[in-house]
Amino acid sequence: MTERRARGRLWGVGVGPGDPELVTVKAQRVIGASAAVAFFAAAGRPSNARAAAASHLRPGQRELALYYPVTTELAAGAGYERLLTGFYDEAADRIAAVLDEGVDVAVLCEGDPLFYGSYMYIHNRLASRYRSEVVPGVPSILAGAAVLGAPLVCRNEMLCVLSGVLPAEELQRRLAAAEAAVVMKLGRNLEKVRGCVEAAGLLERAWYVERATMPEQRILPLAEADPARAPYFSIVVIPSAEAPTR
Repeated sequence: MTERRARGRLWGVGVGPGDPELVTVKAQRVIGASAAVAFFAAAGRPSNARAAAASHLRPGQRELALYYPVTTELAAGAGYERLLTGFYDEAADRIAAVLDEGVDVAVLCEGDPLFYGSYMYIHNRLASRYRSEVVPGVPSILAGAAVLGAPLVCRNEMLCVLSGVLPAEELQRRLAAAEAAVVMKLGRNLEKVRGCVEAAGLLERAWYVERATMPEQRILPLAEADPARAPYFSIVVIPSAEAPTR
């Protein structure tokens, strides 16, 4: 009787906001110990997650590049959702095939895997079928606050984390009720987000942070940000009202 091969373990590994020194010790260990490493990237562009983890990869590891068919900067709506659903289905199938060989797979993810992380879509598809573990990473909102040098929330304040994809009316309503806020998913939504921040009376406290902790990092008042050039790796940070002015 043929002995059944044990399945591999699925790892969701947060590699932080971009600075390789912000990859945790546990993430380094898991990356180095896994026989296969998977990572997401936009078509025709290098993977930011792989770049952050590059020094911890080793010769002979199997690499699975998962290229998005489209990005939020280029498309939106039902068609976009269908494309992404199919992409994540296919990516999960590719990873599952490797796990079925008895090979552990570390799926690299910018920031934290379960905070707006692409890994969560793999996790939702595979975690019930395979042994899995998530290694948390430094999320971009904390990296943004760190490079800005401003506390996000103090004492009993509440932090509101919002998506720039929200309709303008909803975004403005939530910002107006926020004591401190971070707006993710900017890209082509930056002009709308800035208008909502201004309408909510928060423009004087709002900062635009681009590629926090990376060599090409940019920080400037939101009022001065160019809405035509906001990349995906950018956020708006509206820190605590008690934060010192830069």
